[in-house]
Amino acid sequence: MSAPFFKPLRVKHLLLGAVLALSFGQYSHAAQTLQPLLVANQKSALKVLLEVSGELKDAPYEIKFSEFPSASPLGEALNAGAVDVGALGDAPYVFALGAGASLKVISITHISGRYTTALIVRNDSPIKSVADLKGKRIVTGRGSIGHYLAIRALNEAGLTTGDVKFVYLLPSESRLILDNGDADAWATWAPYTTVATQSGARILPNGPDLLTNHSYLAATSKAIAEKRAQLDDFVVRLDRAYRWVNAHPKEYAAAQAKVTGLPLEVHLEVNRDTKMERVSIDDSVVKGLQNTADIYEREGILNKHVDVSHGFDPQFNAIRLAAEQAAVTSDSQAAR
Repeated sequence: MSAPFFKPLRVKHLLLGAVLALSFGQYSHAAQTLQPLLVANQKSALKVLLEVSGELKDAPYEIKFSEFPSASPLGEALNAGAVDVGALGDAPYVFALGAGASLKVISITHISGRYTTALIVRNDSPIKSVADLKGKRIVTGRGSIGHYLAIRALNEAGLTTGDVKFVYLLPSESRLILDNGDADAWATWAPYTTVATQSGARILPNGPDLLTNHSYLAATSKAIAEKRAQLDDFVVRLDRAYRWVNAHPKEYAAAQAKVTGLPLEVHLEVNRDTKMERVSIDDSVVKGLQNTADIYEREGILNKHVDVSHGFDPQFNAIRLAAEQAAVTSDSQAAR
């Protein structure tokens, strides 16, 4: 019988069942024997994402979340083996690898949107361009994606990190010192970019394509070896969750606001302008991250050369692609 004669739900179950059988088939005797998956959660992001999309339901293993205020301590926890897996930007991941962490990126999600990262100044600031930052103070998190954006933007403007003074703080502290004048600019990311602009701050224009805007899901080598079934399932759940929030920005914003305490309008504006897309691990991704590492080394932020090629596991590409194709087929059948 040809595919069009299958009911959409059955197509979805058949295809996705075949995908996950690659991982769970060997564990079919007892799902309860699967060890819990320890997930590092930055500002409750993954937990809220999975909860609101319904992807925490019916997992055949326990998912335990640990909270971290930013990417830096999250990377340290991964490095220490205190958690199995966590999401962080490409720049923080370079720092984790530079610290000697035995980690592998197992999935990548591209986050596109207005002001996902930006250099921000007060509305009354005389600074009109990145070039005007010479001799000024930029507040950001050390090793954060904001830090990397600042470096790239300065380079594009013909400046170096030696032309400015960096002040390293968490986002909650950074906004305060920008407002009181102890910093001249803030290199940060969403939703802080939206919070600032809604309060009258200005975005400094900078060159295009300075960042990949990739979110990396990194797992410890130990977890990949011992919890492969859980990780196979988790990356598929996460991809489904991202596709769900693409189509449900209001619901996602409401769930985020309850956790972050930020106004609903902030999250709604971000979500309406943001799309999440699956990215495969390939040579171009590795090359892009190597460029990030080399820039950090050149600027003296990393004190050694980091070969990032060891920090990826492309074997997870297949299960993510198959699951996405199953979802597309299911949607196509449902539309007929």
